[in-house]
Amino acid sequence: MYLLLLAIIYLAFISLGLPDSLLGAAWPTLHVSLGVSISSMGIISIIISLGTIISSLISERMTARFGTHKVTTFSIFLTCAALFGFSISKSFFLLCLFAIPYGLGAGAIDAALNNYVALHYNSRHMSWLHCFWGVGTIVSPYVMSYALSTSGWAIGYRAVSCIQAVILVAVLLSRPLWRLNKEDITVTEKKQPLGIRGSIKIPGVPYLLLGFLSYCAAECTAMLWASSYLEDAIKLSKEEAAALGSLFFIGITAGRFAAGFISEKLGDGKMIRLGTLIALIGTATIALPFRITAIAGFIIIGIGCAPIYPSIIHSTPSNFGEDNSSAIIGIQMASAYTGSLLAPPIFGLIGQYVSLRIMPIYLAFFFILMITMIVKTERICKKA
Repeated sequence: MYLLLLAIIYLAFISLGLPDSLLGAAWPTLHVSLGVSISSMGIISIIISLGTIISSLISERMTARFGTHKVTTFSIFLTCAALFGFSISKSFFLLCLFAIPYGLGAGAIDAALNNYVALHYNSRHMSWLHCFWGVGTIVSPYVMSYALSTSGWAIGYRAVSCIQAVILVAVLLSRPLWRLNKEDITVTEKKQPLGIRGSIKIPGVPYLLLGFLSYCAAECTAMLWASSYLEDAIKLSKEEAAALGSLFFIGITAGRFAAGFISEKLGDGKMIRLGTLIALIGTATIALPFRITAIAGFIIIGIGCAPIYPSIIHSTPSNFGEDNSSAIIGIQMASAYTGSLLAPPIFGLIGQYVSLRIMPIYLAFFFILMITMIVKTERICKKA
């Protein structure tokens, strides 16, 4: 039963990854089809990120009231409906409308499941959990690439919506398994939620939030703009760029699978430092104006990013206490999506008015800021 529950949690994280890479893969064709500028993707990503920020901030209360299973199930339903909505959208306005449930669903499941795994599983499972998120992000671009070459972007969105629906049914039917931990169906302990203000007052939390924001700013920029960068800077076709846009996700998925075997030995802090170094090497590699270096570079960036996110999340209960982890992870998710909210649209404007080739410098800035803030957080927590 324990292993079956773990498998369901992994499956739920595939559902979280499926929508994340789809917009970036479809956008080079989608924006032309709808007659909007390339930078308009920033508007959609802002709406999605606002939804995730809102649902992340209320995740502590939602999980305490309804339990992890109900929050996870309803979140998958929202993203499934949103993806289907994208597939029938004939205007940019409708895309923006369906982006609302798209974001609300992603934020709630992310915060709830990350906190659950951080509390109940070791760092190996946290890495592999996010590896399965990467599986979802790899599948989507290839589905979209095939759809673009045969029928169009709408069919790509519809196909991924169907995959999401299958996962929804599996998670819905798994309800009895979640009783393995009584707090995952209903929370019987009546304690006052820590809330946003209480979390921020804890020493080290503000630096952690800025560091997590910076990481997700870099990750989301690479995720959403890889295909456009390959098309503009490396001069690949739209179909090639859509397919090869998954290179980042291949790297991050393989990296997280590998990280699961060494994370227990190195610990969260060393994994974050190692990942940052590799990500910076990959960032320098994509700056070279060659097809092979661009392909290798996005894979290397993905490998570097692989251990950072799960290691930051997994270290939260040990740094700040298990009683505080639900609230802090919730606002961590909010800070993460704030980075996702701001960084890709800003880069889109830079790409439109300057050049998309500025991406390596843009990514390097956020990676350096991230590691600086995380190291400062660790020092404060050790003193405390």
